[in-house]
Amino acid sequence: MVQEYQSPVRVYKHPFELIMAAYIRRFPKCPLIPVFAGSEVVSENQSEDGAVLITERRCTIDIDAPRLLKRIAGVDYLYFIQKNTLNRRDRTLHIEVHNETFSNRVIVCECCNYTVHPENEDWTCFEQTASLDIKSFFGFESTAEKIAMKQYAASIKKGKEIIEYYLRELEEEGVTHIPRWTPPAVSGAAVARLQLLPPSAARAIPVNSANEENTACSTEQVVGSPDDKLDADYIRRYLGDLTPLQESCLIRLRQWLQETHKGKIPKDQHVLRFLRARDFSLDKARELLCQSLTWRKQHQVDFLLDTWHQPQLLQEYFTGAWNHHDKGGRPLYILRLGQMDTKGLVRALGEEVLLKQVLSIIEEGLRRCEENTRVFGCPISCWTCLVDLEGLNMRHLWRPGVKALLRIIEVVEANYPETLGRLLILRAPRVFPMLWTLVSPLIDENTRKKFLVYAGNDYQGPGGLVDYIDKEIIPDFLKGDCVCDVPEGGLVPKSLYRTAEELESEENRLLTDSIYKSASIFKGAPCEMLIEISEASSVITWDFDVCKGEVIFNIYHSKRAPQAPKKDSLGTHGIPSLGAVNVQLIDRSWVLGQDYSMVEKAFTCREGESVQGSHITRWPGFYILQWRFHSSPAYTASSLPRVDDVLASLQVSSHKCKIMYYTEVLASRDFRGSMTSLKSCHSGFSQFSNATTSSSQSNASSISR
Repeated sequence: MVQEYQSPVRVYKHPFELIMAAYIRRFPKCPLIPVFAGSEVVSENQSEDGAVLITERRCTIDIDAPRLLKRIAGVDYLYFIQKNTLNRRDRTLHIEVHNETFSNRVIVCECCNYTVHPENEDWTCFEQTASLDIKSFFGFESTAEKIAMKQYAASIKKGKEIIEYYLRELEEEGVTHIPRWTPPAVSGAAVARLQLLPPSAARAIPVNSANEENTACSTEQVVGSPDDKLDADYIRRYLGDLTPLQESCLIRLRQWLQETHKGKIPKDQHVLRFLRARDFSLDKARELLCQSLTWRKQHQVDFLLDTWHQPQLLQEYFTGAWNHHDKGGRPLYILRLGQMDTKGLVRALGEEVLLKQVLSIIEEGLRRCEENTRVFGCPISCWTCLVDLEGLNMRHLWRPGVKALLRIIEVVEANYPETLGRLLILRAPRVFPMLWTLVSPLIDENTRKKFLVYAGNDYQGPGGLVDYIDKEIIPDFLKGDCVCDVPEGGLVPKSLYRTAEELESEENRLLTDSIYKSASIFKGAPCEMLIEISEASSVITWDFDVCKGEVIFNIYHSKRAPQAPKKDSLGTHGIPSLGAVNVQLIDRSWVLGQDYSMVEKAFTCREGESVQGSHITRWPGFYILQWRFHSSPAYTASSLPRVDDVLASLQVSSHKCKIMYYTEVLASRDFRGSMTSLKSCHSGFSQFSNATTSSSQSNASSISR
C-alpha cells in the first residue's frame, strides 16, 4: 500500500540566500537530527556561469527500529541518495531523495522545493511531497510502515526548527544579509561587497558550496500546483494544530475538490470537519463531503440565511436563541426543549419548516464561528449547545414529533459533522432515557462523547455549568446573571393546526423548491432532454453533478423533432418531463451525420464531479442533451489515484448512475456585455452560478469542468 504526504507551504520571512546559508550547515552531519548519522558527496557539477549547482550525496540514516527487526533485515543503517539542484539565478533549490537500501522491497521518494515567495521576494517558501510503498519486508510490512510514518512525521516537525536554529546561529555571528548571485560579468562588484562582510559570512554564502540539500526518510506524495497548497501559518491560525499527515489529507482533499468542483470549493474549515468526522480517512471523507455538497446545491443551502424568513409562529413558539459564547470562545446556543410544544409545531408547520429552521440555526452557528475565530485570534470551528429539559414529558414523545426529530438528526449528522463542540443537557427528567434510547442510534459516536447530562440541580455544583460557561452568561432561568432573549414557548393553539392534506401539500412545495432535478441512468437507458430552439445564437446553459457512477455527456442537434413524451413549457422552449423511466428521444433508426449531428465533443464525468458549461446555438431546431452510462473508469494524472482506484472498482459492478442537473435557455438579448460573459439580467440560474463559481469560462462552444 502506498502512503502519501503533501506538506503545506511553510514560509520563512528571510531571503532565499540567507535560508540557503542556514540550510547547508546541516551537512555533513546535523546534531539536531539524531537519526542523521552523516553524509558524503558522491558527485558535484556546476554550470559554466556558476548559476546552477547539482550535488549528489549518499546519506546514512540510523533508523529508530527494534533491534530484532534490524537483525532480520541484516542492516544497522539505511542509505539514501539525495540529489540537489541549486539555481542561484532563479533562486530555487530542488531536492530529490530516494532510498538505496531495500530498494527492491521498499520505494521511498521525496521531493522538496525552496522558492521565493510569490508576493515578497525577501521571503522564502518551502514545501515537500513524499511517498512510501512497501512491497515486502520480511513479513513486517505493517511494522515497517508505522516506523517510517513515525520517523517521517518527526522529521517534518523538526525541519523548520532546524532552519530557524541555524538562522539564529548566523545572526550571532553577524551574518544578517547575503547578496544575491550575479553573473560573472559583474562578479567583481560582488566580490568587493563580500570583502565588507565578516569572515563568517563568506563561510555561510552558498556561492560555490557543495552542501545544499535536505535529508528525510520516508512517507508520502501528492502533486499539485502551488496555489493548491495551504500555508502552514494559516493552518495553525485558522484551522488549529494538525499533525503532518492531517495537513496532508486536508491539502490533498482540497486539491481534488479544485479539480472536480472548480469555483465551488467549500471553506477549509468545512472540509476539515468532514476529515475529522472520518478520522482523516481520505476516501471516506471525500465520499461524505461529495454527497453533502450535492445536497447543499440541490437545496440551495448556501443561500438559506438570505432567503429563509422565519414564520411568526416559530418566532413565538420555538424556544431557542444564540447567547454570547462559552469559556472557549465557542458560540453558545440555548434551547429550552422542555418548554417547546414539538407536537404543536409539527402539526402547525410540518417537518420541512422545522428542518429549515434547524438548518438556518446551524448556518448561523458556522458564521458565528468564523467571527469568533477573528475576534479571539484562535481557531473556533464548532459551538456549544445548552439544552434545558425542564418540562419534558410524554407529549414530547408523540410519534410524528419523534419521527421529525430523527429526520432532522439524520440530515444534520450527514451534512454538518464536527460542528457541535459540546452539548450540555440540564435538568433531565425521568422520561429523558426513553427519548435518548430513540435518538442515540442516529448520533455519531464521536458526537455522543460530547454530551454532558445533568439531572435535577446537579449542574449548579462543582463540575457543573460554571466549568464551561461564565456565570454572567448563564441564563437567569438557570440561576445565572444573564437575561436571555429566549421565547417562553408554550402550547401552540389548536386553531393553527393544519390538516394532513395541507401539510402534505406544503411539504411537497418545499421539497420541489430546488431548481435542480435528479435522474437515474442505466445501461441502455440514457437520460435525454429535448430543447427546442427557435432563434439562432440562443445559449443553452447547463449545470450538473454526478452523484453516482460515471456518465458521458453529449449534445446533439436535429432539424426534425424526435418522438418525445408530452412536453412541459419552459418559456418559449419545450423540455420533456422525465419520469421514473427514461424515454430515449434519439430514434434507433436515426443515423448520426444524416438525421442528427453532434455539436459538442463528448466528455466523461466521474463520480463527485460538478460540471458547468454553455453552448451558443448556430441553427434553430431541436437540441438533445444526453447523459449516458459509462462503465469503464477513466483516470487523470492529476486525480487522487488511490481513492479513485477504490471508487472505480465499486463503479464497475454498478449498473446505475445518478445525476442532479439544471438547464436553461437564454436569448442573446438577455445578455449583459459580451456573448461570452453569459450574465443574464433575467436568469435565476446565472445569478446562482455567479455566486458559486469563480467565473464563467464560456465561449462560442465551451465546457467548464
